[in-house]
Amino acid sequence: MSNLPPASPEHPEAFGPPIAVPAVMRWLKTISSRWARHGLVAVLLAISVFAVWSAITTGRLAQEAIASSLLSDDYTSAAFAVTEAESLERKYRLEPGPEVRRRYDEVVTELMSALDRVHQSGSLQDRTLVEYIRTSQQPYLESINRMFDAVDRGETAEVLRIDNDEVDPRFEIIEQTVSQASANHHRVSIQSLKKLRARESFNANTTPIVFIAGLLLVGLFANVLRRTRIELDSQRKDALHASLHDKLTGLPNRTLLADRFEQAMRLGRRQGSTTGLLLIDLDRFKEVNDTLGHHYGDCLLDQVGKRLINEAREIDTVARLGGDEFAILLPSAEGLDGALKAAQRLHTAITAAFEIDGVELDVEASFGVVVSGLHGDDPSTLMQRADIAMYAAKKQGKGILAYDPEADRRSPERLAMLGELRRGLERGELFLEYQPKVSLSTGEVTGVEALVRWQHPVRGLVRPDEFIPFAELTGIIGSLTQYVLNLALSQVRAWVDVGIRIPVAVNISARNLLDDKLVFQIVDLLEHHQLTPNMLMLEVTESAIMLDSYAARTILRQLHSMGIHIAIDDFGVGYTSLAQLKDLPISELKIDKSFVLAMQSDQANELIVRSVVDLGHNLGMAVIAEGVETAELFNALGGYHCDMVQGFHVCRPISAEAFKLWYEERERK
Repeated sequence: MSNLPPASPEHPEAFGPPIAVPAVMRWLKTISSRWARHGLVAVLLAISVFAVWSAITTGRLAQEAIASSLLSDDYTSAAFAVTEAESLERKYRLEPGPEVRRRYDEVVTELMSALDRVHQSGSLQDRTLVEYIRTSQQPYLESINRMFDAVDRGETAEVLRIDNDEVDPRFEIIEQTVSQASANHHRVSIQSLKKLRARESFNANTTPIVFIAGLLLVGLFANVLRRTRIELDSQRKDALHASLHDKLTGLPNRTLLADRFEQAMRLGRRQGSTTGLLLIDLDRFKEVNDTLGHHYGDCLLDQVGKRLINEAREIDTVARLGGDEFAILLPSAEGLDGALKAAQRLHTAITAAFEIDGVELDVEASFGVVVSGLHGDDPSTLMQRADIAMYAAKKQGKGILAYDPEADRRSPERLAMLGELRRGLERGELFLEYQPKVSLSTGEVTGVEALVRWQHPVRGLVRPDEFIPFAELTGIIGSLTQYVLNLALSQVRAWVDVGIRIPVAVNISARNLLDDKLVFQIVDLLEHHQLTPNMLMLEVTESAIMLDSYAARTILRQLHSMGIHIAIDDFGVGYTSLAQLKDLPISELKIDKSFVLAMQSDQANELIVRSVVDLGHNLGMAVIAEGVETAELFNALGGYHCDMVQGFHVCRPISAEAFKLWYEERERK
């Protein structure tokens, strides 16, 4: 038996050595506190690491998405440029001209600019691809330029050969390369956006669980993600909108119009409805820019767009194609009559006065009208024919004109004639005949008019009205006019050398008055033939002046200031107002022969002839009557105090040698 005393509360040592309970508790509390602190630090650190990781990875994905999107946009721009280049190549083959070729060069520049941006921001693979395209581009451009030159020369077989053997294969390589790269980067851009959205979705779902202890941080991070997503979506929407809309007016551009045009045509075919297209070009818009500045021009274009929207139906599409050219797509048009009524309503709206910064501006517009079925069955054909109708409306001063197949000179036969005309100029097949002008008061020969003729080796003698109107639709009219001026001035020089000093009149066309080089060409020819400017008179029609009256006035004033005389040919059948007439540097009015021939049988025509004579004299101009074929007309015009006459009664158009004999015989009488 133990000798230890019994255990009792008073003697706790009876149970062994004493245990320090408070120390253990303090130790446990210390351990718990330490772990709590460590746990809190660990939680905060984990939260911080998660936040930093999420922010960094999300930011990296956002940067990759933005960079990929921008690179995709650059490739898309390059693909659009390639597509437009192909369209312009086809257009040049159908309608060669400096404007199409200038636009083609601009598109090539746009393509190279887009590729330069790819080269700067893309990967090594992108830079290698750009170098490959640049290498392929050079021989292609050489081939396309040679093909364009062949088109200009009218060498159809050579055009087809170059197109099939050189242009098409090289263009196909460039097109496939750019299109494939554009498609690949578009997919990469979409994948980057999908990755970013997946990461954002992951963060959005995980954040509430992980960040229970850091609710404020979660909120802040979610807000950052939300703003990033909004900014990316906004950038994508802005980029998409900018690619399909005009920057100045906000209207749909050519790309969006083409897409809606195609949709309207498909719907029209299913429903049996008609689709209409109005192509609009503002007249004398350049005058606003040159006189008041581009600010006024931009404001005017914006206001024109708004008026068109206000007058168009809700289902119609109002688009700006570039410059001062607009288009309106009319789904479910009520045939040609419905399209013409819409054109008339819109024409009335935009020809009313505009007020910009306190300045009142008036504009005129030319409308080309086409409808599906009647004028074509695909958007490309309808767009081309609307352009033809619009140009015809501008040239004729009609304001609104529907496409007329009879007026469309772009037939294969006429294209062939264009090529033959180019070769005819090179071979010297064209020659001049001269018709004298005679003073009614003195009988003196006051001048001659040079009239061009074409002795074709196969067709025989081709009348001027068979080739000149077609030449006016293309760039060849410039070469033809220079050819005629050179022949005429050369002949004047030859006459002066034998003592016959009379001026020559040469007709110039509407396109000549839009050519800034005309003045310099005339100066060079006068210097070359050693003639004074008063030995040359230029005859222009009223319609030529009206096509672009501002440009015409500018060039005519330059020529007049040099001492060259200007005459208005076929006066009375055009649209020149008295206000325009008094502001033009005109020396001579030529009364159209239709009035002269009918004046003795029609009192109204007689009154017109008398009025034109009085008008010309009151404005200080000489007046000449064309088409004088009888002695009765000759004498009657003398009684009206007309200054000069020209016609078969005086002398038919004759060769230079025959004119010399006729002139010398007349002088001997």
